[in-house]
Amino acid sequence: MLCRFTLIPDGSVLIYQGRPGDTYERALLTFGLNPDATLVFHHGRSLPQDKKIEEDEVGIFLTSSRG
Repeated sequence: MLCRFTLIPDGSVLIYQGRPGDTYERALLTFGLNPDATLVFHHGRSLPQDKKIEEDEVGIFLTSSRG
């Protein structure tokens, strides 16, 4: 299973090759991204990070965390 992650705002692209059943949270952690400081979107719709990856491409908005 492959999923293309486009980081917003810089446009960097990360390719995640995982196993069936992997979640967005797992993928974010694999890339070294803090799930508490990211939002996952697909066609303008927010996706929960505990959702299994089923999309071929998503946008990852990098946010700030004050925790």
